[in-house]
Amino acid sequence: MYPSRFRYEAPRSLAEAIGLLASGGGEAKVLAGGQSLVPLMKLRFATPELLVDINNIGGLDYHREDPDGTLRIGALCRHADLERSDLVKAKQPTMAAAAPLIADPIVRNRGTLVGSLCHADPQGDWASVVTALGGSIVAQGPRGKRSIPVADFVTGPFENVLEPDEIAIEAVIPAHQNTPAGGYLKLERRVGDFATVGVAVAVETGNGTVTKAGIALTGVGGTTIVATDAAQALTGTALTPQTIEQAAGLAAAAARPRTDHRGSAEYKRHMVRTFVVRILAQANGADGTAERAA
Repeated sequence: MYPSRFRYEAPRSLAEAIGLLASGGGEAKVLAGGQSLVPLMKLRFATPELLVDINNIGGLDYHREDPDGTLRIGALCRHADLERSDLVKAKQPTMAAAAPLIADPIVRNRGTLVGSLCHADPQGDWASVVTALGGSIVAQGPRGKRSIPVADFVTGPFENVLEPDEIAIEAVIPAHQNTPAGGYLKLERRVGDFATVGVAVAVETGNGTVTKAGIALTGVGGTTIVATDAAQALTGTALTPQTIEQAAGLAAAAARPRTDHRGSAEYKRHMVRTFVVRILAQANGADGTAERAA
């Protein structure tokens, strides 16, 4: 099937891109990596009247660390850039664990983290990772810039809070104050598939105690699930087998899976619990983990 007819524009500045979106009457889409949008257009699940390709806008392909340790990822930073990044490997173990697990090499070479967050697929990997890290999206439009916590950014499956004339220009990961650890584990039917279950865990520890924790779940609900109770159970405690088991149980309870061809709801909850235990056990003695589950 072919996409429906659309107008294509390739602006060379953010101001020009925002102006084009504003003129689109709510029927315009931004093209960055296109790894989600283009297949939807070919199937006519998405039928934008205007496609605004931002790949000619300079200065959006960065990922960098601010002096205070904040990590910023530009709208045109590819998954593969993060997978190869020494900065990510050194500073953000949860992101480093997830980067090689995003889809397949072809998608990672073109797709973007910011685009993945905007796509708001309940089975998308980056949303749970950035949520667990307490990250946010910076959006820019005619009224200026605004910062939106990723936990509030998605309103439902494939829906976000961006206005029709706004562009998500970067993702922001706050600086850690203590030693970071964590990971991302993903259950998939085959390499490159969507997550049947995905679990992102990010903790910071100091003097043997968890000072900050975030746990978020992929593929077990209509949106990314923030396992708040599980994270709170870890904060202020040591990573003992008892606290790990408690957090894992609370994370599984927070999941809202449905039985389908990928597995039963009970099985998916069991995998959430198993992944939390694995990641935290690894975090208790190392600096993170990356693993696919077949």
